[in-house]
Amino acid sequence: MMGIKTTAWDVTAHLDSEEKIAAYLDAVFEEGDFELIKAAIGDVARARGMTEVANNSGITRAGLYKALGEGGNPSLATVLSVLKTMGVQLRAAPASNDAGPAPAVRDRAMA
Repeated sequence: MMGIKTTAWDVTAHLDSEEKIAAYLDAVFEEGDFELIKAAIGDVARARGMTEVANNSGITRAGLYKALGEGGNPSLATVLSVLKTMGVQLRAAPASNDAGPAPAVRDRAMA
């Protein structure tokens, strides 16, 4: 029986335009999982070149790896700066569920 040969698939090879990057991140943001979002931003940073992204974002390369790596907790300012460097922006849209706003948001609006 002949063995099946497989090759590793790397998403970074397919993130070669702002449109593809935005579509990838949009799909990940829909999931709402912080670790997945952080990993996806890291994927895009690797596709664009970590050093270039770090330099253009105003943070060190090591700082970018630390923020996006396992156990990292990037600040919103870091995330926004990195996304801007990647040619995409973060936008808000109404949630797709019918539950309405989260209780804390609803309570503040009614106060």
